Amino acid sequence: MLSYPAAIPLSNHTLIRLADLIRAERTRRRSRWRRLEPGRQALLVLAHLRNGDTHARLAIGFGISHSTAWRYVREAVDLLAGLADDLRAAGERAARLAY
Repeated sequence: MLSYPAAIPLSNHTLIRLADLIRAERTRRRSRWRRLEPGRQALLVLAHLRNGDTHARLAIGFGISHSTAWRYVREAVDLLAGLADDLRAAGERAARLAY
Protein backbone atom coordinates (compact mmCIF):
# COMPACT_ATOMS: atom_id res chain seq x y z
CA MET A 1 0.00 0.00 0.00
CA LEU A 2 1.39 3.40 -0.99
CA SER A 3 0.23 6.64 0.53
CA TYR A 4 0.77 10.23 -0.53
CA PRO A 5 -0.17 13.69 0.73
CA ALA A 6 -2.90 15.45 -1.16
CA ALA A 7 -4.45 18.90 -1.16
CA ILE A 8 -8.05 19.94 -1.54
CA PRO A 9 -8.57 23.37 -3.16
CA LEU A 10 -11.06 24.65 -0.57
CA SER A 11 -10.94 27.30 2.11
CA ASN A 12 -10.58 26.56 5.80
CA HIS A 13 -13.94 28.28 6.24
CA THR A 14 -15.60 25.48 4.29
CA LEU A 15 -14.00 22.82 6.48
CA ILE A 16 -14.87 24.67 9.70
CA ARG A 17 -18.47 25.28 8.60
CA LEU A 18 -19.06 21.62 7.79
CA ALA A 19 -17.33 20.50 11.01
CA ASP A 20 -19.61 22.83 12.99
CA LEU A 21 -22.68 21.36 11.29
CA ILE A 22 -21.52 17.83 12.09
CA ARG A 23 -20.72 18.77 15.70
CA ALA A 24 -24.16 20.35 16.16
CA GLU A 25 -25.90 17.29 14.69
CA ARG A 26 -23.96 14.95 16.95
CA THR A 27 -24.96 17.08 19.95
CA ARG A 28 -28.58 17.08 18.83
CA ARG A 29 -28.54 13.28 18.46
CA ARG A 30 -26.61 12.89 21.73
CA SER A 31 -24.04 10.78 19.94
CA ARG A 32 -21.68 9.46 22.57
CA TRP A 33 -18.76 8.23 20.48
CA ARG A 34 -17.57 8.35 16.91
CA ARG A 35 -14.44 7.00 15.27
CA LEU A 36 -13.51 10.39 13.77
CA GLU A 37 -13.88 13.81 15.31
CA PRO A 38 -16.07 16.31 13.40
CA GLY A 39 -13.12 18.05 11.72
CA ARG A 40 -11.73 14.78 10.37
CA GLN A 41 -15.20 13.68 9.22
CA ALA A 42 -15.61 17.01 7.42
CA LEU A 43 -12.23 16.52 5.73
CA LEU A 44 -13.23 13.00 4.67
CA VAL A 45 -16.50 14.27 3.17
CA LEU A 46 -14.88 17.19 1.37
CA ALA A 47 -12.25 14.83 -0.09
CA HIS A 48 -15.07 12.69 -1.43
CA LEU A 49 -17.12 15.57 -2.82
CA ARG A 50 -14.28 17.66 -4.23
CA ASN A 51 -11.76 15.03 -5.38
CA GLY A 52 -14.13 12.14 -6.02
CA ASP A 53 -12.22 9.78 -3.75
CA THR A 54 -14.02 6.48 -3.34
CA HIS A 55 -15.35 5.26 -0.02
CA ALA A 56 -12.79 2.46 -0.06
CA ARG A 57 -9.85 4.85 -0.51
CA LEU A 58 -11.21 7.17 2.15
CA ALA A 59 -11.69 4.29 4.56
CA ILE A 60 -8.08 3.20 4.16
CA GLY A 61 -6.76 6.76 4.39
CA PHE A 62 -8.68 7.61 7.54
CA GLY A 63 -8.32 4.21 9.19
CA ILE A 64 -12.02 3.36 9.29
CA SER A 65 -14.22 0.72 7.70
CA HIS A 66 -15.78 1.10 4.27
CA SER A 67 -19.28 1.20 5.76
CA THR A 68 -18.27 3.90 8.26
CA ALA A 69 -16.84 6.04 5.45
CA TRP A 70 -20.07 5.61 3.48
CA ARG A 71 -22.18 6.51 6.54
CA TYR A 72 -20.08 9.59 7.35
CA VAL A 73 -20.40 10.88 3.79
CA ARG A 74 -24.16 10.22 3.76
CA GLU A 75 -24.67 12.02 7.09
CA ALA A 76 -22.76 15.10 5.98
CA VAL A 77 -24.44 15.26 2.56
CA ASP A 78 -27.81 15.15 4.33
CA LEU A 79 -26.73 18.06 6.56
CA LEU A 80 -25.58 20.06 3.54
CA ALA A 81 -28.82 19.30 1.69
CA GLY A 82 -30.74 20.70 4.67
CA LEU A 83 -29.02 24.05 4.09
CA ALA A 84 -30.10 24.26 0.45
CA ASP A 85 -33.04 26.35 -0.67
CA ASP A 86 -36.26 24.65 -1.64
CA LEU A 87 -37.31 24.78 -5.28
CA ARG A 88 -39.45 27.92 -4.90
CA ALA A 89 -36.70 29.88 -3.14
CA ALA A 90 -34.11 28.75 -5.68
CA GLY A 91 -36.38 29.92 -8.51
CA GLU A 92 -36.88 33.31 -6.86
CA ARG A 93 -33.14 33.71 -6.36
CA ALA A 94 -32.47 32.78 -10.00
CA ALA A 95 -35.11 35.28 -11.14
CA ARG A 96 -33.45 38.06 -9.13
CA LEU A 97 -30.03 37.22 -10.54
CA ALA A 98 -31.19 36.92 -14.15
CA TYR A 99 -30.65 40.01 -16.24
